[in-house]
Amino acid sequence: MVIEPAASRSTGCPAYSQTLPREPRSAVVARRLVRAALTLWGLESLIDDATLVITELIGHAIDHGRLSSIRVVVSRTSENVVRVGVVDRSKTVPKLREDSRAEHFRGLGLLLVDALADRWGTEPYRWGKQVWAELREGGVT
Repeated sequence: MVIEPAASRSTGCPAYSQTLPREPRSAVVARRLVRAALTLWGLESLIDDATLVITELIGHAIDHGRLSSIRVVVSRTSENVVRVGVVDRSKTVPKLREDSRAEHFRGLGLLLVDALADRWGTEPYRWGKQVWAELREGGVT
């Protein structure tokens, strides 16, 4: 697995991003990027929830993406809010499953994202989308 180094944004809100292979092992690298960014920003209280959320978003991109790579983005949108997202080349929009019975294990990741995030959504692009979630220090409001 060849992974390019994380890139930081020099203007606007602080952000880090990294292109990764669209494969399960990339979740480890994505969690590491999220932990590093949140530690640098002094938002350690969000690390556990943010790493769970990015893992679920990576899983969705693995299941629905079309190309061999995805892009992980971690940004600080305000003093106490972080946005984690995964960009892929699929236009398939994630849908929150209402059926959470135990026999349906697949597709429940967005229930976890919905429970942990202050808000989440999809930003469509001409060629794909970004699925993102925002976490607020102090919990979901």
